[in-house]
Amino acid sequence: MSSSPTGPVGSLVEIVAPRRFGTGFRWLVSSSWVSNLGDGIAIAAGPLLIASMTHDPFVVALGALLQWLPPLVFGLLAGALSDRLDRRRIVVTVDLLRACVLVLLTVAVATGFAAIGLVLLAMFLLGTAEVFADNTSATLMPMLVHRDDLALANSRLVTGFITVNQLAGPPIGAALFALGHAVPFGAQACLVALGAVLVSRVVLPPHRRERVAGTRLRHEVVEAFRWVLHHAAVRTLVLTIFVFNITFGAAWSVLVLYATQRLGLGAVGFGLLTTISALGGLVGTLSYGWITRRVSLGDIMRIGLIVETLTHLALALTRTAWVAMAIFFVFGAHAFIWGTTSMTVRQRAVPTELQGRVGSVNLVGTFGGLVIGSAIGGVLAQHWGITAPFWFAFAGSALFVLLIWGQLGHIAHTDEADAPAPA
Repeated sequence: MSSSPTGPVGSLVEIVAPRRFGTGFRWLVSSSWVSNLGDGIAIAAGPLLIASMTHDPFVVALGALLQWLPPLVFGLLAGALSDRLDRRRIVVTVDLLRACVLVLLTVAVATGFAAIGLVLLAMFLLGTAEVFADNTSATLMPMLVHRDDLALANSRLVTGFITVNQLAGPPIGAALFALGHAVPFGAQACLVALGAVLVSRVVLPPHRRERVAGTRLRHEVVEAFRWVLHHAAVRTLVLTIFVFNITFGAAWSVLVLYATQRLGLGAVGFGLLTTISALGGLVGTLSYGWITRRVSLGDIMRIGLIVETLTHLALALTRTAWVAMAIFFVFGAHAFIWGTTSMTVRQRAVPTELQGRVGSVNLVGTFGGLVIGSAIGGVLAQHWGITAPFWFAFAGSALFVLLIWGQLGHIAHTDEADAPAPA
């Protein structure tokens, strides 16, 4: 990794990971891409495994809930610990633990001992480990790359996420699941373990601990919440993400049943829904610069809320697979544009010393909404049919858009210079 190969391969490596970014960046990108491929395989294989064991919509939604619950429960702790402990060691240790859980799950599925309760427990443990790994990994990039290169460096991670996690991973996971129910989880175990080995090669500069000696974690977390409550743009952003993830979580918690029962798709077809959405994300990636030069951030957020609201309505109405895939393509473009915009707003507004903890508050809002939504979606589908969560998502999103519309103007004018000082 310290020297680049020559020829076309060397040129490709230089494009993806320029030499000026350093060797540590190349190890980090390699680890991210490998781990994201494993996680992409699980995006399809996890729901398919649960759906193969039960057709109860509530239990299927519970599987999604248990994967979304850990960030809500442990997100704040993960953000605070990443500022206190050796960040590389956290990522390596947690990824190796994830690999061990995956190996045990693989053996259990292969030998027929994987009861639904065991699978749900494994999903929760994997989600918990991923919270600490992902939250800490996000802090490594600024330690390795000059701030002037951060936008380009982060785009390489996003490109890898879309390509291998969203595009390649789900159909591979669905295809491996068709070969054998245990196969995709064994593959994910190998990839996660390899990611841990790659990130262990990263050499980080000394980790600066700027907190006052004796400061408790609770005080640091409360400080971040207080800051969010007093900043109009970030407060509006977190509230919007929270509510819209309730509606999103309700619909997407039963997506595997929607795809198989209403659209008539098989395992591979279900995986293709995520792939189609990722293709839309690539279009969003290519057009984002053009859009932001012509549309304000506040208007981008407004348009995004409308697109997501209409997505739920369209999916509730359609029974045709190709129509649903077109909807997923548009939704994928929206999801990338929305995610990039929300991250930009937060980075512009939040002081450097609060970035990690405010990011954790945002994370809690994100997954808190998903947990609540998935519980609602399971109950609605169980009592009123598989499209009931989508109708709920449409109605709830439309009502919130009307209530929050005027507040979105705060987002268009936020800047770090206007941010209140830390408590």
